[in-house]
Amino acid sequence: MHITQPRNKKLNKLIKHIALILFGVFLVATSMEAKHIIGGEITYVCNGNDSYTFLMSVYRDCDSDGAPFDPEAAIAIYRGNNSPYTMVENLQIPISSGPDNINPVLNPCMEIPDVCVEEATYEFTVTLPDGNESYHIVYQRCCRNNTINNIINPEDTGATFTIELTPEAQSNCNNSPVFNDFPPIVICAGMDIDFDHSATDPDGDQLVYSFCSPVQGGGVLGTQDNPGDPLACNGVMPTPACPPPFPLVNFVAPTYTEDEPMGGDPIVSIDPVTGLISGVPDVQGQFVVGVCVEEYRNGVLLSVVSRDFQFNVLGCTPVVNATIDADEIVDEQNFVILSCGSNTVNFINESIQEQNIDVFEWEFETGPSTVETFNQWEPTIEFDGLGTYNGTLILNPGTQCGDTAFIEVNIYPDIDADFSFVYDTCVSAPVDFTDLSTTGSGTMTNWDWNFGDDSTSIETNPSHLYMVPGDLPVTLIVTDINGCMDTSTQTINYYPVPALVVIQPTDFIGCEPLCVTFENLSFPIDSTYDVIWDFGDSTTANMVSPVHCYEEGIYSVSVDITSPIGCETEASWDNWVTVLGSPTAGFDYTPTELNNFDNTAYFTDMSLEAVQWKWIFDEFGTSILPDPEFTFPDTGLQVVTQIVYHESGCPDTAVVNLDIKPEIRYYIPNAFTPNFDGINDFFLGTGVFGGITNFNMTIWNRWGELIYETEDPFEGWNGRKKNVGSMSPQGVYVYITTFTGPRGEPYKLKGFATLLK
Repeated sequence: MHITQPRNKKLNKLIKHIALILFGVFLVATSMEAKHIIGGEITYVCNGNDSYTFLMSVYRDCDSDGAPFDPEAAIAIYRGNNSPYTMVENLQIPISSGPDNINPVLNPCMEIPDVCVEEATYEFTVTLPDGNESYHIVYQRCCRNNTINNIINPEDTGATFTIELTPEAQSNCNNSPVFNDFPPIVICAGMDIDFDHSATDPDGDQLVYSFCSPVQGGGVLGTQDNPGDPLACNGVMPTPACPPPFPLVNFVAPTYTEDEPMGGDPIVSIDPVTGLISGVPDVQGQFVVGVCVEEYRNGVLLSVVSRDFQFNVLGCTPVVNATIDADEIVDEQNFVILSCGSNTVNFINESIQEQNIDVFEWEFETGPSTVETFNQWEPTIEFDGLGTYNGTLILNPGTQCGDTAFIEVNIYPDIDADFSFVYDTCVSAPVDFTDLSTTGSGTMTNWDWNFGDDSTSIETNPSHLYMVPGDLPVTLIVTDINGCMDTSTQTINYYPVPALVVIQPTDFIGCEPLCVTFENLSFPIDSTYDVIWDFGDSTTANMVSPVHCYEEGIYSVSVDITSPIGCETEASWDNWVTVLGSPTAGFDYTPTELNNFDNTAYFTDMSLEAVQWKWIFDEFGTSILPDPEFTFPDTGLQVVTQIVYHESGCPDTAVVNLDIKPEIRYYIPNAFTPNFDGINDFFLGTGVFGGITNFNMTIWNRWGELIYETEDPFEGWNGRKKNVGSMSPQGVYVYITTFTGPRGEPYKLKGFATLLK
């Protein structure tokens, strides 16, 4: 395409209108969940006479469910060195080639998950008159894959692919650098990248490489979930593409930055001189990376070509991997085996993946100047004697995808773990252990004891005091200077009686009845021991830590302990438990039924052996008299507490709940004179009726007509119909009154009301 003149404004407006219509059809057809952009870049060639040919490559994940490549890319050209920029061209560039699948550069010796990437290119030629301002070629599109690890909100983040044609590049008819190779589609986690991301410059200019931040562009407007103008700057396909400046993507800092976009150990980095990307990514996922190459001529910056790309870091499985069971794994290929006291070694082959292993071969030096080959999967090899022997396990030798394990076998003298122990079998005391282990190397370096009771030691000859009895397995693991190890286990039948009988607490004093817990802290002791207690009150018990209740008095206590092997010890404590006398609280009261009209109770002390009294009348008052009286100010359940004290100071308590019943006194007259003289003018109930609910009173004449009704117990009938009509005639009327008492009891009163004039 060769374009020499800008389109006029009407034509631009028409193109945008047509593009919007076409885009609406495209939106319906594809659902526009365009989470598919994974990279792109723009380069250019100077044709002379102010003519430039631009080549834009765009990459997408061809396995995504997003939109395909744009049939026509909306590319805008702006002029200017600072904002605001002037639009020079608004182009609709059709696909020049593609979409084409990119064949990944794969390691044939790795099983790599299948990942599909395809490329489309857009090529166009424009005439851009030389001047002192830059031209900016811009294409924008949303969106990226939502599974990207290193940027925030990737599913809402689009991309801008742009290149600046600087005044220096224009005056020199410069050609931009072009990347030599496409980045690897898949990078294996835990393996060095080692990718040459260098570029070639047709003019031989100096190139400097760096990681740089990818650029945002577009947005989610125009999708099903985000209605709006899809062609706007924050739409999924900005048309025309919007001018600089462009926002950078937001990295998930501080874990990832534009300089360290993938992390890694060592950190993934790029060589500024060679463009070699190296490092070991240690996290699987997808990572957006920006690579910039700056072009200098005689120290002057001519251009910057940036590639925005998504790296896929996945777990890869070796086709084959030579691995054996070893005492030490130095690294993935080097293994060390120790054989202590035996010249014969049984090798265990743990190589993967066995289905891909066609040929395997073991090769070892088995003696001085002797090398032997073995073809068994797991051979047994005899070596000449003490010493170090080297060998290999080779898988698929002579092929591209073979693997080799390098093995060092050390034949060392024998090591034998052994120990003895002594202890007092009848009385608890430390057990003394003596190491009797031997080694042909002459030097023992480590002793690891496990005493069978969750206790350990690293001493050579330890002593250990057991807190528990039993048949306890004691294990000793010894290690010599060569790293050889051996284990010995012996069982100690440990059933002595305690050296000291300890009971907590050491004395007891309290009020009758006194229940004492005798917590036996003596050791070693458990339920297999015969423990007999004499509580000093002609009662006994046979348990380790009993509970016993005493009456008033002073008591001596003793205990006899016999171990399962017949060892015996005893202890006694004279006058150990002192139980003080206690009173017995109790009282009576009259009247037995109390209410709000009769609310004074008279209390009579019925306690035994009391010398002091304290009464608590719920929250309303107290007394220290033996036989008090108390008037309760409220109805309901009232808690009365009596606390009495023995001359020893021991207390006792009695509690009674008194029910002060709320009673109703409701009186209804049999006649009234509604002459408004201020005396007996209303037919109205009187009395004491606090707490009633659901009140209702009705008045009926002799013909059964309802002439008055109220739900207010304090409102009376004035003789008129419904209290507002004409005065009723003198005579006898019927009333019916109902209500609910304070405790829910129903009341119903019926009678005659005589109206007198």
